[in-house]
Amino acid sequence: MAIRIFIDQGHNPSGPNTGAEGNGLREQDVTYAVGRYLADILEQDPRFEVRLSRNSPTEILGTSNASSLAARVNMANSWPADYFISIHCNANVNPAINGTEVYVFSRNTQSYWLAEHVLDGIVQRVGTRDNGVRLNPGLYVLRRTRMPAILVELAYLTNAGDAQKLRDDPYGFAQGIYNGLLSYFDFPPL
Repeated sequence: MAIRIFIDQGHNPSGPNTGAEGNGLREQDVTYAVGRYLADILEQDPRFEVRLSRNSPTEILGTSNASSLAARVNMANSWPADYFISIHCNANVNPAINGTEVYVFSRNTQSYWLAEHVLDGIVQRVGTRDNGVRLNPGLYVLRRTRMPAILVELAYLTNAGDAQKLRDDPYGFAQGIYNGLLSYFDFPPL
């Protein structure tokens, strides 16, 4: 039985719930691309089954911030997914702030352990700074999903070095997440 992975590409391309911007990049474009690459990788691995929240770069979910988030969670819950991975990019007023972090609802959970593996996979693959696994029980997609859920902040759009990695190697970020999944499940590479 294949493991069901729901990939949520954070934010909408336009309208409600658009993402951060920095260094000529829009969060919603980066998250779409990385999620699509991750789905392509997972679709080649018979151990996984995958669904995306946004199936085209122009797809808009919901009519408000709240309904956009609810739509993503409802898709994962009704499938039902075994794991939920929400993909985001970070931003900060201080352009020196950089790196990758992964958010979870609580410690000592499957989500937390998955987050550690995914974070490690990304950092090893693309060379971003390891900012650790962080708790944020207030995030809707972590609170309302009925399966282990993580929210991945790939890197900072507002940092020139991170932005270059996001621009030049979105596939590498997807590969890093996939490597983290393999490590978490103790699966050998295909």
